Amino acid sequence: MFSKSPRFQVVPFPHGEVAIVVDGRERLRWHAGKDSPRPFFFPLVGPAGLPLTRMGHPGAPNHDHHRSIWFAHNKVLGGIDFWSDESEARIRQHQWLAYEDSDEAARLAVELGWYDGHNPEPLIKQQMIASVSLADDGGLLLEIQTSLASVADSLELGQTNFGLLAVRVAKSISAVFGDGVITGANGLQTESKLFGKPSPWIDYSGSVKPGVIEGITYFDHPDNQSFPSKWHVRDDGWMGASICRDSPVMLTQKPTSWRYQLHAHAGTLNMPVAQQLAEQFRQLAPLIVERSKQPHHHATIRRMS
Repeated sequence: MFSKSPRFQVVPFPHGEVAIVVDGRERLRWHAGKDSPRPFFFPLVGPAGLPLTRMGHPGAPNHDHHRSIWFAHNKVLGGIDFWSDESEARIRQHQWLAYEDSDEAARLAVELGWYDGHNPEPLIKQQMIASVSLADDGGLLLEIQTSLASVADSLELGQTNFGLLAVRVAKSISAVFGDGVITGANGLQTESKLFGKPSPWIDYSGSVKPGVIEGITYFDHPDNQSFPSKWHVRDDGWMGASICRDSPVMLTQKPTSWRYQLHAHAGTLNMPVAQQLAEQFRQLAPLIVERSKQPHHHATIRRMS
């Protein structure tokens, strides 16, 4: 029977914010207000109740565009910068499509537009679906699926390290500002051994308070064009699967999709758990948004059959 007060709940707040609450505790928040150049997730809360991500670079004020977990790209249509805050380009949420609570997961779907800062019509239409659930080890799973479609017949995402989904970890988890360790799926560690190298996933783990270690494993999906993506990963605390590291990506009016998963876990990296989660993620069917047949519901989110 469906619970009227399920374990996983989507809770809207003013100013375009939406919290994901699990067992009465907020674990994630989506920010889509116009006070930021682009939407983002902050914080992602780990098992110990502390944020595993950070707003901004701990040592560089010109990197305030690093907003925890965010979508961006710095070479759209010949060089329009949707990455830095200095650009006039903006990503705006048009509307939310679906909010769903249940005892298994909380899900939200939104529609976004990428604007160059000069024209009233967007260059790109983006759909984003986020699903939050619990892993078997008690960690939090954030599944992110997004699609981009050009408004014009075609549009190029230029060759670059920067894009599409970036994650900045908390200061104490970073290798430079804390005691963090970066590990690839091949077991290699440190920026020097992982930067620009292909990997199905990357883990960043470190202290969140004295005696407590937690981390984030960031999974690429085999259906993604660039899988296994080459990683833009830094000792100073951030990681991103580069979709355009070696060549541009051409968008058309037919949406192109990418799928990622973040595992917010307790303790240091557990390699067998990460490998198991990667396999489970590979087998998961994509999420889709469809018009709801239920009264008082605009749309629903479900797995493709």
